[in-house]
Amino acid sequence: ASEGFTICCRYVSKAAPKTQVEFDYDGPSMKTSVPGTRSQNVGAINFFCNYDESRGNYLVDVDGNRMLDIYTQISSIPIGYNHPALLKLMSNPNNLSTLVNRPALGILPPENFPNKLTESLLSVAPSGMGRVQTMACGSCSNENAYKAMFIWYRNKERGHNIPSDEDLNVPGCPELSILSFMGAFHGRTMGCLATTHSKAIHKLDVPSFDWPIAPFPKLQYPLEEFSRENAQEEARCLEEVEDLIVKWRQKGKPVAGIVIEPIQAEGGDNHASPDFFRSLRNIACKHGCAFHVDEVQTGGGNTGKFWAHEHWGMDDPADIVSFSKKLLTGGYYHKDELQADKPYRIFNTWMGDPSKNLLLAEVLNVIRKENLLEEVTRSGKALINGLYELQAQYPGILSRARGQGTFCAIDICDDATRSSILLKARDKGVLLGGCGDRSIRFRPALVFKDYHVHIFLNIFNEVLAQHK
Repeated sequence: ASEGFTICCRYVSKAAPKTQVEFDYDGPSMKTSVPGTRSQNVGAINFFCNYDESRGNYLVDVDGNRMLDIYTQISSIPIGYNHPALLKLMSNPNNLSTLVNRPALGILPPENFPNKLTESLLSVAPSGMGRVQTMACGSCSNENAYKAMFIWYRNKERGHNIPSDEDLNVPGCPELSILSFMGAFHGRTMGCLATTHSKAIHKLDVPSFDWPIAPFPKLQYPLEEFSRENAQEEARCLEEVEDLIVKWRQKGKPVAGIVIEPIQAEGGDNHASPDFFRSLRNIACKHGCAFHVDEVQTGGGNTGKFWAHEHWGMDDPADIVSFSKKLLTGGYYHKDELQADKPYRIFNTWMGDPSKNLLLAEVLNVIRKENLLEEVTRSGKALINGLYELQAQYPGILSRARGQGTFCAIDICDDATRSSILLKARDKGVLLGGCGDRSIRFRPALVFKDYHVHIFLNIFNEVLAQHK
């Protein structure tokens, strides 16, 4: 395996020394270690960046180091740095008003806002959803989606949407819950944190709601060798979900909604089968719970489909789908019945940003024009096959290579080795990120091509050879 891998990489590297993307560089270029002398290392900051000089798949730091970015601002850069189509859009004087004025969208939206939503977010709406609520970020998208589920559930209980005088008395807060999964990450605001279970530090010192937490399947790899065991594991988790729904109803805190990521990202790139999600959707329907699919990290095309839940092959995949990151604005799609019943119930000052919808419409044009979802599928196959080869070559270091499209990950033998690999890769010009206890996650932009994969694989191979 290792011999084949080396030949493959040498051949591809020689065949593609020249970039095929106008606004991209032809490879990494490192002048110092990272962070260099001009970067200040403060708290969570990795290094300071020169965004003017960054292009395509390459991020440049203040010391002039040019790195192949396979982390892309925590998976939030859709079509690379400084894409010409977006620069052109920003330089159009007709767009100045949208860029300069940020309205309170909930009460004073601009004249063209409905048309801009139709051009952007509604043009990629998930199956069965014709409504979208914009928000500023992933956490506030989920936070307000939870509120929408609670409001929907209570109106369903009442049989109408007119609260009684008793309901309106302080505190007027019903004992309801949302079921989430171990390993999940849904955000850092209070309601979201109650459903986030990826790292203890996120929740340290912060009170939380008494809401049910179900096990997420722990699949064994390679999948084809463990199909029976994985099916049993998924069945166990689904059974536990039903048990928890019944238990919390008996506790007087019925489950109004279930929230889940199509791939648990921050929690370690944990996958489950389409059958698991289809069964979970059925359980939600059976027990009268709203089904919320959190696509904040998986949405926008990096799994090879615009929404990761499309891989499940369902006509009615969810009641609510939240998004942010690659869609540049936050928000959630929802069915008609989850529309807020009165003004100001789902509300804040900005409720999104029209300038981001403007950019998103152009991003979607580029995705369609350049067939970027097909590119993601192609480069994703090259990436996962390369990871399989490296895993065979370095079995003491690497395991459990997995992914969908370019949304890939691989496990490292331990956290210390992972940290060392991430730093060495960065000093050789490849920017990567970790997730879970010991995984490395791959989150390139949609303009990441085959030859970028092989530039990465060559450098990653060099780094791993130092740890052998």
